[in-house]
Amino acid sequence: MTHRMSKGFTLIELMVVIVILGILAAIIAPRIVGRTDEAKVTEARVQIMNFETALKLYKLDNGFFPSTEHGLDALIAKPEAGRVPANWREGGYLEKKKIPNDPWGQPYVYASPGQSGDYDIISYGADNARGGDGFDADIESWKLD
Repeated sequence: MTHRMSKGFTLIELMVVIVILGILAAIIAPRIVGRTDEAKVTEARVQIMNFETALKLYKLDNGFFPSTEHGLDALIAKPEAGRVPANWREGGYLEKKKIPNDPWGQPYVYASPGQSGDYDIISYGADNARGGDGFDADIESWKLD
């Protein structure tokens, strides 16, 4: 008796696996794909809250917030002109030594004094324009929970 050893998969086995993977992709993909815009909004909110924490530390050390002219860059490099902070923390106020852009690749807008408080930090959202609805809506520091 000769017994042949079977090596590999049959065409039917491969087709069954492909169909199962297709069904899984059809169920899972729409749930994952629709979340990227939500993730970007959440990331912008978290970055703004991080800036707020750093700004509060800056004020504790120096008695004032960075001016609009100094901007958020005052959190990573000591301002040399205008109102120079006397007790600026060596190494800055952000763990990473750079100011990130918002999740859509645009710089955050910083103003101090702000129209809504001591400072305003704004991301204009997906459309990079004032106003908007949904994912195009502005993300503003004074409206964060």
